[in-house]
Amino acid sequence: MSTHTAPGPTTRPPVPPAGPPRSAPRAGRPGTRPHRRRGAWTSKAVVNGVLALFALYTLMPLTWLLVASTKDHGDLAGTGGFTFADFNLLANLGALFRQGDGVFARWLLNSVLYFGVGCLASTLVSTAVGFAFDKYDFRYKEKLFGLVLLGVLVPSAVLVLPQYLLASEAGLDNTYWSVLVPLLVNPFGVYLARVFSEGYVPDEVVEAARMDGAGEWRVFRSVGLPMLAPGFVTLFLFTFTASWNNFVLPLYMLSDDRLYPVTLGLAIWSKSSQQNPEFAMLTIVGSLISVVPLVIAFVCLQRFWRSGLTAGAVK
Repeated sequence: MSTHTAPGPTTRPPVPPAGPPRSAPRAGRPGTRPHRRRGAWTSKAVVNGVLALFALYTLMPLTWLLVASTKDHGDLAGTGGFTFADFNLLANLGALFRQGDGVFARWLLNSVLYFGVGCLASTLVSTAVGFAFDKYDFRYKEKLFGLVLLGVLVPSAVLVLPQYLLASEAGLDNTYWSVLVPLLVNPFGVYLARVFSEGYVPDEVVEAARMDGAGEWRVFRSVGLPMLAPGFVTLFLFTFTASWNNFVLPLYMLSDDRLYPVTLGLAIWSKSSQQNPEFAMLTIVGSLISVVPLVIAFVCLQRFWRSGLTAGAVK
């Protein structure tokens, strides 16, 4: 009888490595982690240095304006541009608001009316038109939108003279309406509003509101406009900044100095300072005050500004 023994476990020979063993990377060798770390720190330092230079260049005029507003006329001419002297800001502010029976305060109110209320109405009109271009289908839609884009390419300064002639024919020249009405037409605002509508307002939400019985005005007022709030604020800030710095349109339209906005009034004072040097200090202090509304608007609305700039970036 033959005995059968079970085969035992077989042992395989070890597989030799494919290549020579790698040595641990040494510090300082090219391509190692410390070198990459050094390169990253160098890149950050260069980028931060360039950003610091741009910030310094941006803040230098505002710093000079703030320092110069605290001086009197003698210190303004006898000291350095960034050198503080006797603090006379309160006296300069008093002289500013007393000049011409308080005409500077009236210029500020005119600017708030022109570029605050006017830009708010312009933003509302642009948002409604952009929403309509996005959510509605009608004949010649894209061709009409092409005309809007064509209006973006035309510089606003080119249109000032035709606008003045139209206002003169309608009897609106040298009135508040001659500045307010042109602000309502903003082709770039319509284009930007359509982009915001595509990014913020889904078509399904609009269709659901219509199925619930909401009319078209109710859809825009209760559904579209609340969802477009970040884009609305962003568009308002764009329009407000451009309009507040607008000089040419009021120069053509207005001849009564009591209707001037603050930018045009300060330009007249700056020109008068060549014959009357006291207007130089009034112009500097008035320029500082005219910057305050822009700063307040951006500080109060920066949350919406940041979210509006990222419209459509995340789907």
